[in-house]
Amino acid sequence: MHRQYQDGDSTWKLQFMINRWSFYIGIVVLIGFISSAFKPIESFNHNWFYVDENEELLYQFPSEKPSDYINTSIPFTGKYFIGFKEAIAFKESQGKYSKVNSLGYLGKYQFGKSTLASIGIKDSMLFLRNHKMQEKAFIALLKKNKWELREVIKEYRGKMIDGVRITESGILAAAHLGGAGSVRKFLESNGRKKCKDNYGTSVKSYMKEFGGYETHNIKPESSPKVIK
Repeated sequence: MHRQYQDGDSTWKLQFMINRWSFYIGIVVLIGFISSAFKPIESFNHNWFYVDENEELLYQFPSEKPSDYINTSIPFTGKYFIGFKEAIAFKESQGKYSKVNSLGYLGKYQFGKSTLASIGIKDSMLFLRNHKMQEKAFIALLKKNKWELREVIKEYRGKMIDGVRITESGILAAAHLGGAGSVRKFLESNGRKKCKDNYGTSVKSYMKEFGGYETHNIKPESSPKVIK
């Protein structure tokens, strides 16, 4: 009876040791598998990727040297129209549709009541509550300003005026701030007439800050109206 008890005890200890070592081996295998996922992948050239022998390859990113990025052209830089629209909105109201400033300018893009009337919006309270209407109003004003400044855009685009490279998007942004007349005065005076709004923000600063965005898809219209 005592011998049977000892044999059973030995069997239990052996099974315990086997289970414990199986656990440790499993942990080691798991760690090895996870670690292998972080090994660097060996880079190599594909024959189907043609590169002219006179071209430089500038595809090794990231780099610690800023000079490696000078001649790169990376997409998705925020210079698309959506970036233009949202950048102006943030500048005007931090992107808040319900914003009303101390001078009574309304909404995400800070429209005056007279400007709203010029694009067919008479109910300013409805405008303030209606987000889609605000977005349509922004587009309508861009179309109107692009029509009024079409000759100015053609004449001054690409030129340097008072240290600012003139672009279509910069002109349209400045017109949103101070109106088409202020933009025309600034450009035709070669930057000598410093047009500013009531808070001291200049037409020049908007031309610089919002220059270089894609606005070519905005079609100029003489009398655009917002349809509810």
